[in-house]
Amino acid sequence: MIKIAVYGKGGIGKSTTVSNIAAVFASEGLRVMQIGCDPKADSTVLLRHGEKVETVLDLVRTKKDNFTLEDIVKEGFAGVCCVEAGGPSPGLGCAGIIAALETLEKKGAYEKYCPDVVIYDVLGDVVCGGFSMPMRRGYADKVFVITSGENMAIHAAANIAMAVENFKDRGYAQLGGLILNRRNVKNEEEKVAELAEDIHSKVIGTLSRSELVTDAEEQQKTVMEAYPNSPMAEEYRVLAKQIRKLCGI
Repeated sequence: MIKIAVYGKGGIGKSTTVSNIAAVFASEGLRVMQIGCDPKADSTVLLRHGEKVETVLDLVRTKKDNFTLEDIVKEGFAGVCCVEAGGPSPGLGCAGIIAALETLEKKGAYEKYCPDVVIYDVLGDVVCGGFSMPMRRGYADKVFVITSGENMAIHAAANIAMAVENFKDRGYAQLGGLILNRRNVKNEEEKVAELAEDIHSKVIGTLSRSELVTDAEEQQKTVMEAYPNSPMAEEYRVLAKQIRKLCGI
């Protein structure tokens, strides 16, 4: 089982990218579990045609321990196992993410569903406590960061890379590289390439700014489901192939 954490600034297209990559993996015969670690709890909605998954933290708050894995894990497009950790409880802060991931382990989610790939979709505006949990040993093997050439996105990506670097001596996850999700801003490729050099990493894939992504989202589907034969779908396949190569999947 390979575990991947994908980080990025809010609004950078992280969940859309993760869902399409999960769809590619699943369509290629891999057993995939996607775990949303964003308080908005909407990481997996495109895989489920807009239907949300009740979050692990909501279930913990309302039912204590009186719930099953079937309450947590719901099936999405191509059989992807969809999970939403949920937002932190008042007063718990980032610790809520830790509680959600520990609950999944306690309930035996990985043993029951036997995923080949687990993808954590993590908000990257804040890299502290629970939000850093997926990059810790035992959770993620590789961290990938999605960015554009926009200044705030690059700033967030640099902070995430710094967090991975700070954790590396503890045997935690390694930085797999940057994914450029184009916003067509001035000197975009040059800016992201410079960031990759600064953090001693590389750009492992590039995604175009495409109306097909928006069209698919309006249908509450991934591009892989709505437009599987499109050039945009092929870009996701190429990116997924590169991730598989880097992770040895």
